[in-house]
Amino acid sequence: MLANPNFFRVDDLLVQIYNSEVEMAQDVAEIAQKNLQQVLKQQDTAAVLLATGNSQLKFLDALIALGGVDWSRITLFHLDEYLGITADHSASFRRYMRERVEKRVAPKEFYYIEGDTLQPLAECDRYTKLLQAQPIDLCCLGVGENGHLAFNDPAVANFQDPYSVKLVKLDTVNRQQQVSTGHFPNLETVPQYAFTVTIPTICLAKKILCLASEKRKANVVKEMLQGSISTDCPASILRQQPQATLFLDVNSASLL
Repeated sequence: MLANPNFFRVDDLLVQIYNSEVEMAQDVAEIAQKNLQQVLKQQDTAAVLLATGNSQLKFLDALIALGGVDWSRITLFHLDEYLGITADHSASFRRYMRERVEKRVAPKEFYYIEGDTLQPLAECDRYTKLLQAQPIDLCCLGVGENGHLAFNDPAVANFQDPYSVKLVKLDTVNRQQQVSTGHFPNLETVPQYAFTVTIPTICLAKKILCLASEKRKANVVKEMLQGSISTDCPASILRQQPQATLFLDVNSASLL
């Protein structure tokens, strides 16, 4: 770690620490806004991959409130969705994105993973083709308590994954996190399987903004930055991505 505790690199990954989650969300929103403005100066359209979860709420609100982004030129994607869940389910990521993003910004297009499809493998192929139709200019995501990126849990994460989108079985730590953060009433109600965009596809994004706040993320942040780069902590792969920045608050950075 470098002398300045608020700004340092771990391998290729830039890390920034903020005094509060609100301060962090506002700064990341401004970074995302400027990036999208710059991209749209250079090309007609942009493609963005977004994440759900509590880590994204304040950031997405701040980004939308800032304005200054021509969303009508931006195609949006999301990183994951539960298998077998309807679009109006309270825990559906499609519902999260429609209510918190699409209805508020009216993007050029928002492509959703259809979690309740009757043909899950065909859905993986369909979404893969959509993702591969244009480069991803910006990816915004969080880190799970088990180190996952999207739904790439340690047991299923593959840094050389041949797939862009795949079906995975969720581990117990991940499923319990969904209960602890209020998305489901108990473990039994959390789906066991989900669709996820894979690690190599995430890493193809031209710019990656990763947010991790709160005390409950402190252990995984320490492992991510100070452990080995391996699928034991999938998020550690970001240390090999010079286009990525990890944003922390003092709580998530408390064990560094």
